[in-house]
Amino acid sequence: VLALTAFICIETIMECSPCEGLYFFEFVSCSALVVTGALLLLFSLNLHTRIPQINWNLTDLVNTGLSTFFFFIASVVLAALNHKTGAEIAAVVLGLLAMAVYAANTLVAVQRWRLSSRQQSSDYMRARTECREVLPRPDSQRLQA
Repeated sequence: VLALTAFICIETIMECSPCEGLYFFEFVSCSALVVTGALLLLFSLNLHTRIPQINWNLTDLVNTGLSTFFFFIASVVLAALNHKTGAEIAAVVLGLLAMAVYAANTLVAVQRWRLSSRQQSSDYMRARTECREVLPRPDSQRLQA
């Protein structure tokens, strides 16, 4: 919602002389909105369970981490190059708020990713142990005979 609002604020600006900061902020807010919206739709409809080959916790971590970084850079650049109009100031404030929300979500995603990687490694070790216990090795059978 913050990325959408920041994007709307930036789109209301009619004039700019150095427009690079404005265009970069527009790109960052629109990209974050599209990618996060697509991931939200995938997670909400449980479509991510149909593609188990992708590490979705890591995908969410990368998305939130990159969005945090790029919102910070875009907000700082826009703040440095703005003309002190209301829409630009509002976009900078909303960009910094969006950065803070993405940063909080990045911390949650890091915890979720660490938990899932620990669980996967323990599942792997448990499966290896069970496999060794159930299936006797052919070499050991020959030695016993």
